[in-house]
Amino acid sequence: MNEFRFADGRRLSWREAGAGPPLLLLHGWCFSSRIFAEAFAAFSSTYRVLAPDLPGHGASDPAADDGFAALAGDLRAWLAALALDRIRLVGWSMGGQVALELAASLSSERVERLLLVAVTARFCAAADWPHGLPEGQVRAMERRLRRDYPGTLKDFRARMLGGEELPPARLREIAALLPAPPAPADALAALDALRREDQRSRLAALACPTLVQHGELDTITLPGAARYLADTIAGARLEPLPGIAHAPFLSRPDEVFSRWRSFLA
Repeated sequence: MNEFRFADGRRLSWREAGAGPPLLLLHGWCFSSRIFAEAFAAFSSTYRVLAPDLPGHGASDPAADDGFAALAGDLRAWLAALALDRIRLVGWSMGGQVALELAASLSSERVERLLLVAVTARFCAAADWPHGLPEGQVRAMERRLRRDYPGTLKDFRARMLGGEELPPARLREIAALLPAPPAPADALAALDALRREDQRSRLAALACPTLVQHGELDTITLPGAARYLADTIAGARLEPLPGIAHAPFLSRPDEVFSRWRSFLA
């Protein structure tokens, strides 16, 4: 693991492999850069692949502010320290929401491609937003996390693959990729950010080529949210994934990475 220190002393850790154009991978809630181990193997012969542990996850210190604008600000400071430019940016789940914020705050010249996997602009439903989970359901999950953190996370991770029929050997391979969870307080802080954030107003600022990739069986970030992203981001393209749930690059890595290659090239 590599390490960057912010001006306030906080640590951001990241994995890196390969050489070539920079490819930045952002993980989802309660995971870490470890979840992208197979993506590193698939892309490091062509790209300089970098995957940070988002603040409060993996080996990175918690952030003072878990809002996505603040997390994107941390990533901008890290990118500047590494002198990274003209990046290809892949965000999965919550990492995709951070990627939305990061891409909206950078010029299209600095972000050459944006790939959003299982991403929503608003995690919770609202009167004008039917494509999110009911807020009561999210608050109930918060209560379950406080009562039984390991059990609730286990259920959440199983739900990521819900509805898919995967061979037992593949399920064992996926289990080996799963990182240790963050501290409960950090997981709850990130979940609270997910509950509060609404990024719909940020989508007009995106000007880079964008692919929205979404499993049609996803019950965590709903497929309607993907259609909204594709319809609202200028020039974006939607790629539905039949028979796939919330973690396409885990359940169907060969197929999904082939699609990534075509878009990122």
